[in-house]
Amino acid sequence: MIHIIFHAKIKNKDLHLKIKKPARLVSRWMKHKMMAQQGLFPSQHTFHIPVMGLAFTIDSPVKVARFGISSVVSIVGDGLVEDMRKHYSAMYDIRFDPILEKEVDFRARRITAYLNLLQQIVQSQMKILVHEAFDEGNEICKYFELLPESAEASPLYRRMKGLPDGVEKSELQAVLRQYLVPGAIDVNIMTKVDKTNYAASGEVLPAEDADAMAALRGFALSTLQSSVVFSAGMNPRLYSYCESFADFFPNADGQLSKKIILKVSDFRSAMIQGKFLAKKGLWVSEFRIESGLNCGGHAFASEGFLLAPILEEFHQKKDALTAELLEICNNALVLKGLHPFLASPEIKLSVQGGIGTHNEHEFLRENFAVDSCGWGSPFLLVPEATTVDADTLHQLETAKPQDYYLSNASPLGVPFNNLRNSSAEMERIQRIDKGRPGSPCYNKYLSFDTEFTEKPICLASREYQNLKIKQILALDLPSEEAKAKIEAVTEKECICNGLATPAYLNHELKPPHKLKSVSICPGPNLAYFSKTFSLREMVDHIYGRENHLNELPRPNFFVNEAVLYLDYFKKEIAKSIGNLTTKQANYLKKFKENLLAGMVYCKTLEEKMVRESNEYRAAFLAEIARLEQQLTAISLPEPL
Repeated sequence: MIHIIFHAKIKNKDLHLKIKKPARLVSRWMKHKMMAQQGLFPSQHTFHIPVMGLAFTIDSPVKVARFGISSVVSIVGDGLVEDMRKHYSAMYDIRFDPILEKEVDFRARRITAYLNLLQQIVQSQMKILVHEAFDEGNEICKYFELLPESAEASPLYRRMKGLPDGVEKSELQAVLRQYLVPGAIDVNIMTKVDKTNYAASGEVLPAEDADAMAALRGFALSTLQSSVVFSAGMNPRLYSYCESFADFFPNADGQLSKKIILKVSDFRSAMIQGKFLAKKGLWVSEFRIESGLNCGGHAFASEGFLLAPILEEFHQKKDALTAELLEICNNALVLKGLHPFLASPEIKLSVQGGIGTHNEHEFLRENFAVDSCGWGSPFLLVPEATTVDADTLHQLETAKPQDYYLSNASPLGVPFNNLRNSSAEMERIQRIDKGRPGSPCYNKYLSFDTEFTEKPICLASREYQNLKIKQILALDLPSEEAKAKIEAVTEKECICNGLATPAYLNHELKPPHKLKSVSICPGPNLAYFSKTFSLREMVDHIYGRENHLNELPRPNFFVNEAVLYLDYFKKEIAKSIGNLTTKQANYLKKFKENLLAGMVYCKTLEEKMVRESNEYRAAFLAEIARLEQQLTAISLPEPL
């Protein structure tokens, strides 16, 4: 046995503790403590809450970080960020100095100020938590009760709870307090949301003032020690801008104050983007793999690649990729005169998209060695974790599977997961009925089109839709063709406003304009959850302590994804009929090949589903075989 002596402060009393622990536990505990002090210790949870919309996770760290749960904040909307800073400054009695749009670098400064405030609030929450008594109902107990059974602190907590009051129990409580580490406050930047901005005089502002660039600067200059998640593909200008900030480079100890997470859809993308960054001395600390279609928000469909074979490729090639990136990165760091990594830094793998049961969660961790699983859409039903207005929350509680659909509502031109009869959808239809399609464009985050104007405008704006409809009508097309083209134009909705509105409604804040409709973008997996949950209920569902699925028959999430891809493939074929080019024909051919190969691979997973019943495994095989048969029977059209 080894004796470990440390100093703790409990209930304002100094207490020197001498605790007997096995050498193995002492070594792990000391490493844990050292990393925690540096802000580097990872969450003991095996899930994270991904970014959702603009508002849905805008304040999730305030709600869940003190329980060790990591979440991701969208920092696209600087106006929303500023309003939330004002709200939480008042709530926590913290001085608020507004940052006005007329001020220099207002967008980045607003983001920095809000992120610093989130950290300040979470730190204050942790100071209270660490001194709480271990009494039933206190949040310090909730912290440990939410942890998975596999967490290092879980058996220590259970042991402590079983002890009578006395010295041994107090000593063990002091040890447990050292495990109180907050969840990460990570941020998301959608790389495509990087429009050029203009001064009041109409002059084009420098590239550094583009939306995503300013957002990155806001994060980089904050006091957070966390990660930025780059999503929606590669943005070379944005990635290169990371070089401007020392926190993205390792210190003498090989530690990073700011880390980079890349959300990717396949291994090839990870390799290309990882090498691009490594050549600049920038390390990718995590690849976050997301299903192309079985997810919320924008759906970036891959060329028929299913999640399971993508994960297998990462699992097989991760070590080789890490070694290759390390050599490239260290060479770049030496050329810059910076500290190279002395030891190989970690590259984590995480996965998200359609996960719905504890068994699926553990299957991913056990078979593909992923470090964390993202649980997004189900947390929309957890007010303790996310921000959803009451009316929309009720819609989600009562929604049917057919209410979740893949739409063309996004002005980005990327398929967008949507909810039928949302208030934003109803408002869009009402405007069309009144002969005023399109939305007022206040935020202009997605203003990229220059078909009719010199300065870019948004496809969902009233200005664009009026101009486009006039153009279509002037072509004197057959009525059905003209109607279809006009419907494609008016299907776009203002998601910039709609995805931010829930925060204003939920916190009873005055919105910056009159628009009050809500857009929401849940993944189709939410159809299997049908009530509001407490944080404890949802976490217990994730860790298999409870089951909160509704009564709908729910296939394995790999099956659900394959169904979505097969339906998508059929629609792609239908769209191509009558105007199929050789390029499109090759795309469809490759899509079918990849999808078929993915289904064949998925069948090999059945024997690894050791947590599932024989009946479940047989149904899984039968469903994949049925989908494989349907896909094989599809004949591809010939190009014109």
